[in-house]
Amino acid sequence: MISKHISDKEGVYSTTATRRGLDNNPSQFELANMKEIAAQVFEPLREWVGGPIRINSFYRGKALNKAIGGSTTSQHCKGQAMDIDDGGCKKTNAEMYEWIKENLNFDQMIWEFGDDKNPNWVHISYVNEIDNRNRCLKAYKENGKTKYMVI
Repeated sequence: MISKHISDKEGVYSTTATRRGLDNNPSQFELANMKEIAAQVFEPLREWVGGPIRINSFYRGKALNKAIGGSTTSQHCKGQAMDIDDGGCKKTNAEMYEWIKENLNFDQMIWEFGDDKNPNWVHISYVNEIDNRNRCLKAYKENGKTKYMVI
């Protein structure tokens, strides 16, 4: 188990990796990072939510990240980022975003698309207590490309 509420399988699951036969197993270093973000961000958030939170993406090996067109510097590849979603959750993505912003230490949080009331999902990363930037961004499309603005 990565944490009380995240199984090893959930932390590495990817339909793209399965479909393409890609190895998506983290090293001990990446697994340690996954355990840290789970302990520092996911578990406190889950306690506040009072129930399950969907994880759309957690660890991504370099081959998987390339296959989905992810950034070459993606923190997912280090086990330091996860994308969460309110599907079936007791709180909205916007409520989770605001709660994390006000209550937790994190590196970067992205309001991923959606509208001004609710993002489609929330990207959250955690490096360590000292190096976290507590940076809040909003993702949007411009001329078919993803852009980010500080919010």
